[in-house]
Parts: sequence; structure tokens; C-alpha cells
Amino acid sequence: MSTATNAPAGAPKHTNRLALEKSPYLLQHQHNPVDWFPWGEAAFEKARREDKPILLSIGYSTCHWCHVMERESFEDEATAKVLNQHFVSIKVDREERPDLDKIYMTFVQMTTGSGGWPMNVFLTPDRQPFYGGTYWPPAPKQGRPSFSQVLARVAELWREKRSDITDSANEITARLQSLAEHDSHNAFPAGERELHGAGQSFLHEYDPHHGGFGGAPKFPRPSQPLFLLRYARRFGETDALKAVLHTCDAMARGGMYDQLGGGFARYSVDEKWLVPHFEKMLYDQAQLVQLYLDAYLVSGEAQFAEVAREVIRYVLRDLTHPGGGFYSAEDADSEGKEGKFYCWTHDELSQRLTVEEFNVATRYFGVTRAGNFLDHSDPEPLPNQNVLSLADPKLVAADQPLLEAAKAKLLAVRARRVRPHFDDKVLASWNGQMLGAVARAAVVLQEEDFKLAAERNLAFLKAKLWDAQTKTLYHRWRDGHRDDVQLLDAYANLLAGVVELYEATVDPRHLEFAVELAEATMKRFYDPTHGGFWQTTADAPHLLLRTKEDYDGAEPSGNSVAALVFLKLAAICDRKDWREAAEKTIRLFAQRLHQMPQAVPHLLLALDDALQEPKRVVLVGDFTCGSTAALLRTAHSVFEPHKVVLGNAGPVDPFAKTLPMNEEFAQAYCCTGTACRPPTRDRSQVLEFLKTQPKLQP
Repeated sequence: MSTATNAPAGAPKHTNRLALEKSPYLLQHQHNPVDWFPWGEAAFEKARREDKPILLSIGYSTCHWCHVMERESFEDEATAKVLNQHFVSIKVDREERPDLDKIYMTFVQMTTGSGGWPMNVFLTPDRQPFYGGTYWPPAPKQGRPSFSQVLARVAELWREKRSDITDSANEITARLQSLAEHDSHNAFPAGERELHGAGQSFLHEYDPHHGGFGGAPKFPRPSQPLFLLRYARRFGETDALKAVLHTCDAMARGGMYDQLGGGFARYSVDEKWLVPHFEKMLYDQAQLVQLYLDAYLVSGEAQFAEVAREVIRYVLRDLTHPGGGFYSAEDADSEGKEGKFYCWTHDELSQRLTVEEFNVATRYFGVTRAGNFLDHSDPEPLPNQNVLSLADPKLVAADQPLLEAAKAKLLAVRARRVRPHFDDKVLASWNGQMLGAVARAAVVLQEEDFKLAAERNLAFLKAKLWDAQTKTLYHRWRDGHRDDVQLLDAYANLLAGVVELYEATVDPRHLEFAVELAEATMKRFYDPTHGGFWQTTADAPHLLLRTKEDYDGAEPSGNSVAALVFLKLAAICDRKDWREAAEKTIRLFAQRLHQMPQAVPHLLLALDDALQEPKRVVLVGDFTCGSTAALLRTAHSVFEPHKVVLGNAGPVDPFAKTLPMNEEFAQAYCCTGTACRPPTRDRSQVLEFLKTQPKLQP
């Protein structure tokens, strides 16, 4: 419990049981006067024994408004006294427990019309929600009650209207259960209709002036432009291609992209991609690398390849454990100020740069005396701050060395600033996404160090989060310890990453592990009766209900990732059962695909794959030899989303093992359906095969 101490000056006054946890987010709250519990039986037993409602507070360690609410309310002695007297308080890291977050966020969105973090939900002792919201200020503001007022009202209702609360909680739980159910009798989507309708719907949201889709705040949401590139190819829609390339260019030029150190912030608060919310998330980097690789392959524009390189170099430099695991995120705040690490004043640049460098840099990055960023959430914001963006990117040749010198100086200055807090937990789900991005970039961009980084990452994950004896994948590792949580997100995303690594190397060891992971995923999460994949295992403790995630938000859902990767793996291994599982999953969510494609853009990728016979490039010969590497690079040098690349060793399609091989050199068989072209060493023939457009259906 939370205890007050007579510690020396400067030492924490309070320490609560969150000090025993590994989550960086929970540890941020370990010295609150609030008597916090982690999610678990101890909290529920106390709530039952003392007949108290539960305050469930969910956030994550790089969440700006979570920090604000902690400072204002959870560090406040008077607020903590009310919480400790009338409630049992539980803290949850949403990144460690997306299953819990999904259940209670659905409730908050259902009852308030919006959601976000921090999320604060009041529960009965048996975990049923009855009231909730997001951030509440310390004093009433703009029609929003204060947190203290909310606490007082809930405590009053708990005392005086218990039966009403119980009835409401039962009704809400029943509604949540009904929302979690899907019609397993759907017909398989017609396909072309859904794909074309979705593409038109996305293009209707396109911002032709600034790029992106929708208005401010503007999120990259890479699954949407990734789908539009497929849509453009399938239907010959050049407008879709232009929209995606414009969006990629605008994001890379804006302040949402770190112009000095690489990497993307989570979103832009304006419609111009200028002012970011500065936190950097691993899952954004992974998905955006995939998008920029596709943009590069489609357009041939080197700038898109360079963005992908810079993002990966940022991750390898700043978000990588010495053993190879990828850390989760970097905060928006530094020294209590959002963006302080990234922003510059006009005077700072004039003091750090020569006159010539200053003149070029201020014009190029759009730096002004007044600045372009003010933190409206801070009562005392830093003045005259500039977010760097490519305001005037056209330089004459003589200016380029000056700009490079200025960037090097500014990066060196920034390196001496106090860095934002970074969340150093290693999540199997997000690592799987980044693993796949790094592996694919290695072969597309011909970067050997990226391949080594991908191999090291997989070795780290297998050592820290995979139990080879029980074929179990755990979700989080940090500070020498893993959790005991199993999630579809972890299994599906790591499986997708391993398959990407296999296709980038055709190393049969990676395919063998992918098959193990696939079998474990099917065993623990697949619903063979109705289709789809459960988010949690059947024996997961303390869950109000079991759900099948069906929303592709900032991250694609586990079901969308699973459907897409099982289609690909089925083609590589000739596993009809995996293809059936993927198709049954798509059918389960057919109504979503038809009625609300904006909710499932990543599942649209799976539907697109399901409707197209994949092209198979089978490489026969020693996968470590130079000629194999050259053919591999060729196979990955074309934008062809409906292809698989495989070797002829390990658990591949048995037909691939029958293809004759030459002992002296590698060859490629280009196959579609049951037909293969004659083997070739000629890279131009492989390119011609992959570049052939599929026949468009009416």
C-alpha cells in the first residue's frame, strides 16, 4: 500500500506497491500518495471485502495528458485521500494490456462518444464498468467537472444508489458482450465491390492541399495509404497513387518528421503536418517504414528510400537494447515541457551557427523570431519555439554544404539536451512489426547492417519472450523479466515479422520458427467454429469478456494481421487449413468491410490478397551464395503486393522441393497457380514476371 516515510530531504515521501512492477508507466506512479494496485486479484479482493468501487486508470508512459493528470491529481494529497478512503485504485499500462484497454475503451466511447488517454473508469468489484471518461481537470473547466467533483459524485452514488449502479453495470456489460459478437454466417465479401468502394471512400477524405486523410489532428495511419497503393494498382487509379505519394512527401517535409534525427512523431496537431505531438512510438516507425518502402518501389523516388533508412537508423540508434530488442517509445515531454528537446528559437540558431549557416538553415527550416509552436496545455509555455520543417527545401548547390554543417551542429547541441523519457520495455507485438520492416528494408535498400539488426532482434525475442518447450510467446520483457501475458497481437505481429525475415533471406530456419509460431497462434487464439481470432487465450484471468478485435487504428488489429500473414504463409507452405482460417476471419468481419471500410484498412489488405492468386518466386540453390542474394534483391525490387518469395528447403510448399536445382548457381522459378516458367538466372525475366499487371475484373 501507499506509505508515507520520514525519508531524507529529496527522497520520495510516498511509495506504493507499483514500485514492485516493471512497466515504466506504472513505475511513474510508484511515489504517488494514491494507494495504487496493479491489475490483479489482490485489488478485486480488497474491493469486495471493503465494498468499494474500483477506479481503473489506464494510460502509457509517453502519454502527455497522463503526465498532466498525474501532476494535477494523482500527486495531490487531498485527492489521494479521497481515492484511498472511498475507492480501490488500479493502474494499467495500455501497451502491456491492450486487451483490457479495448474492453473499457469501448465502454467509454459507447457512453461518452469519445475516448483517449488517460482513461479513467469506475467499476464494480466484479470489474463491471458503470461510469468513465478520460482526462478530468483539477478544477471545473469549459463545462467539464473537476476530478474531485467526479470522485465525490461517484462515491455518493455508490452509497445511496447502489441498486441503480448494479442494474446499469449489468446492462452495460450485456451491451459490451453483444458488441463483441459477430455474425459468423456472413457471405464472403464480393471483393471487387468492397475494394473499390473502400478506395473511393478513402479518396473522399483525402486533403489535396496538405496530404493525408481527414482534418486536424492528422494521424499517418499507414494501413490506409498502404491499401490505396494496392487499390491504385488493381484498378488503374492514378489519383490514388498521387494521393499517397503526396501524403508521404508532405509528412516527410513537415515537423511531424524529425528533420535532424529521423523518426516520426505520433501525429500532427494541425492539418499541415507542421506541429507534432512529439512522442515517438515504435509501431509508427515500423508501419511508416513499410509505407515509404512501397512509395519508393512505386515511384522510384530516392527521397522515400532515404526516409525509410533514416527512420530505421533512428530506431537502431535510440530505441534498441544492446541485445537487439526494440524499445517502445520516446516521450513528448522533456524537463516537463512538451517539445523542448526538439524545438529551437531564432536566437539559439544565431548563437550556434555561422552567419552563412544560419541564413541557409532558417530559410530551409522556416525558423522565425515568433516561432510556430506554443504548448497550450502548459500554463507557462516556452516562448518563440520553432518546430523544424522543410519550409523552403530548394537549395542551390553552394548551400548544401552549409545546410549539412548546420544540421550536424544542431544535432550535436541537441544531443547535450535532456532527452525525453523513453519507455524501455520490449513488446513482442511492436517488435514483430519493426522486425518485418527492418528485414524488408534490408533487401529492398540493400543494407546489410539492417539484415544483421533484424537477425539480432529475432534472436533477442526468442531468448527473452519465447518458451521453446511449451511453444508460448509472452508479450513484455523489461529489466530482465518477462510478463505472463499472452496476446494475439504479440503472436500475429511477430509471425508477420518472421515471415518478412524469411522472405528477405529464404533462410529455412526462419520459416521453421514461423511454422511453430503459426501453429501456436492457431491453437491458442483461433475460433474454428465461428472464425476469427480471440484477442486473449481462453484461460486469461480476470477478464470481463473475451473479444475479437476488429478495428485497425493507430495499429492494425490482431485479426487483420493474422488474416494477412496466414494467407501469405499458406501460399509459402501450401497449407490449405491456414488459408481457410484467414478466409473465415475475413468472412466474420464482412459487414465491417462492406459498411465501414475506414475501420479496417489493414483487413482490406488481407481481402485484396485473398482475391488474387499470388505470384511465387522460388529460389533454388544455396541461400547464402551471392547469386541467390542477387535474385532475392530482384524479387523485392518491384511493387507487387501479391507475391511470395521462398526457397526450396525447410517446411515450404512440397512442390517447391521438387523443382530441379543446379549445383553451381542459384536459379529462380516464377510460378502462378500450378504453372511455373522455366528456371532462370536472368534478373530481367524475374522483373518482367513481377511487373506484369494482374487482369482487372469488372
